[in-house]
Amino acid sequence: MKRLNHTLLIGNGQTPSVPELKALALKADFVVAADGGADNALRAGLVPDVIIGDLDSVSPRARKKFSSCQWILVNDQDNTDLQKALDYLVAQKRKKCTLVGFDGGRMDFTLGNLLALYPYARKMELCVVGNRWRIYPLAKKKTFDTRPGARVSLLPFVPCRGVTLDGLKFPLQNARLTLGTTQTLSNVTLKKRFTVNLQKGFLLVYLEN
Repeated sequence: MKRLNHTLLIGNGQTPSVPELKALALKADFVVAADGGADNALRAGLVPDVIIGDLDSVSPRARKKFSSCQWILVNDQDNTDLQKALDYLVAQKRKKCTLVGFDGGRMDFTLGNLLALYPYARKMELCVVGNRWRIYPLAKKKTFDTRPGARVSLLPFVPCRGVTLDGLKFPLQNARLTLGTTQTLSNVTLKKRFTVNLQKGFLLVYLEN
């Protein structure tokens, strides 16, 4: 059964394997392609509910194949197609979004996309999925389901206060993390669930599959 209010957002970058992409789509009730992400959807045999962006990267084949889909042109060069798509999802009051195709290729674009998630982390639950890893932008408490022995790293992008880790080999209690800290790299899960709590700030939780 599909989870309600769960969006799969497909970008134009490197995506997981086709089977994994299809599995992610089965867990969503709404599929959005950000501009050239329509071609990634096409290669995986997925049909987006919405294709949004400045629409300058979609191939003629995808345009023809998805002619009956909803197309939304946002002709604003001051933000990226990722931001255009997330703004749309916030306006639609979507609560959960899995993102694929927003990494790979140029490192500046990958870092820029991760940083761009900052203002959205409190508006919806976000998860960026890559090959054998997931990144969760976090601005509040979250409990994760995983496997014992998985590698976990926390990367603060702003000063974070009140950080507490439970269920990991190296716990923290009400800690303060600053930009550039390395004490939260390469932690390890002890059981099938772990929790990250922070009172204030924004960080990325990197979790290996």
